[in-house]
Amino acid sequence: MPNRRDFLRAALGAASLPSLIGAKQPPNVLFLSVDDMNDWVGCLGGYPGVRTPNIDALARRGVLFSNAHCAAPLCNPSRTALLTGMRPSTTGVYGNDQWWKPALPKAVTLPMHFRANGYHVAGMGKVFHHVAGFNPPDQWDEFHWQVFDDPWYRRLEWYPWVKKIPNPEGHPFNGLTNFQGEFDWGVLPKPASEYGDYKAVEWGAEFLKREQKKPFFLAVGLWHPHIPMFAPKEYFDMYPDPRLPEVPENDLDDVPAEGKRMAAFRRSEHTRILKEGKWKDAVRAYLASISFADALVGRMIKALDASPHAGNTIVVLWSDNGWHLGEKQHWHKSTLWERSTHVPLIMAGPGMAAAGTARKQPVSLLDIYPTLVELCGLPPRKELEGESLVPLLKNPKAKHKPVVSTFEPDNHAVREERWRYIRYKDGTEELYDRFADPNEYRNIAADPKHAAVKRELAKYMPASSVKPVPERDAYNFDFATHTWTKK
Repeated sequence: MPNRRDFLRAALGAASLPSLIGAKQPPNVLFLSVDDMNDWVGCLGGYPGVRTPNIDALARRGVLFSNAHCAAPLCNPSRTALLTGMRPSTTGVYGNDQWWKPALPKAVTLPMHFRANGYHVAGMGKVFHHVAGFNPPDQWDEFHWQVFDDPWYRRLEWYPWVKKIPNPEGHPFNGLTNFQGEFDWGVLPKPASEYGDYKAVEWGAEFLKREQKKPFFLAVGLWHPHIPMFAPKEYFDMYPDPRLPEVPENDLDDVPAEGKRMAAFRRSEHTRILKEGKWKDAVRAYLASISFADALVGRMIKALDASPHAGNTIVVLWSDNGWHLGEKQHWHKSTLWERSTHVPLIMAGPGMAAAGTARKQPVSLLDIYPTLVELCGLPPRKELEGESLVPLLKNPKAKHKPVVSTFEPDNHAVREERWRYIRYKDGTEELYDRFADPNEYRNIAADPKHAAVKRELAKYMPASSVKPVPERDAYNFDFATHTWTKK
């Protein structure tokens, strides 16, 4: 039976990872995630003037996958796909109200696979989805629950570890009338060190100080820039006059009905923001939350660099999905356009060839699981539907097949370097030439000269989509024992 070092040699060649192969133990993994962060990051160029010095520095010292896309443009199905290694069309997890564990009891997730192969697996914050039942204890050797900045409206049945408090003075902080749910933004009356994500990073930093008898898989899941977009004042001060996205009035005219339906999801929030003159304020809050998240990423990387594990740890930074800020007359995610699917993805650590050179080939968050399996010499898993990124880590010019994003059954987008092809469940289509039309204003799917392009890209779409698994209200869930029974 080959050992982990044999897997490393076979996967990468002895010359390509000398520091890993010569190590006394396999590489550690720092699995660092942000939430709802689109490409408004300095190294991705999505918003000129955004301040993300720490993420940009990580991209320079590692490998930036500048054309990375989520498997699903929504938190839970995206994270379930990444962590199980299987597409939503395979698992049936398409929405935020579906527990993956009772529906997929035999799934071997990424942390489980590391744990089964000798790693100490620890996590804090939003790794799987954040509601109770999405981070079962069998996934972890140790896990610490999300610390929320807004416990005054958290539902206790969803977050049984949260002590609910009265609404604070000034809430809602964004001043919107008819306030609904968590769509708030502003500065909380507390120092940065009291924010939940700061506490997650501090816990991660303390973990890195500890002597580790085993190689470790450490997951730190940050909430920012997810709504509510709360951040310390200094981050709001960075953006006194933000630039608004360009949104042509006729942008949806050539979009099929299914695409318009997705764009209309929570349209009332978009309408209210515009009606009350809060568009710039909301964009400012998103930028502030991105820069706050960037500062926290910097603290986490600084803690790693100061630790005894710095030379033998692979860093993976990722976001679960993108985010609209009025583009296509839409806020939130849950669409199959670039703004929803394009995400930051960076890998850094020993053995990365051509560090600082971005890989422009489209890649998927599904590719993370098989990549880490290969890098760390774990036994491969046949059910994984992503493609290892190791060839791209070794060679910036390596080939990689187009990638697929799925939202709800039988709605798919295929992303190739030049093209985005969307086909909805009713057969209607969109096609965008990303080189000529980077904002996806012109749907050219009806142009017969692009028929061959569509046929080629359609080959990468799933042949079928399984039915959605039951939603949470189909179960009785006991948080103390983490058990589910069908109602």
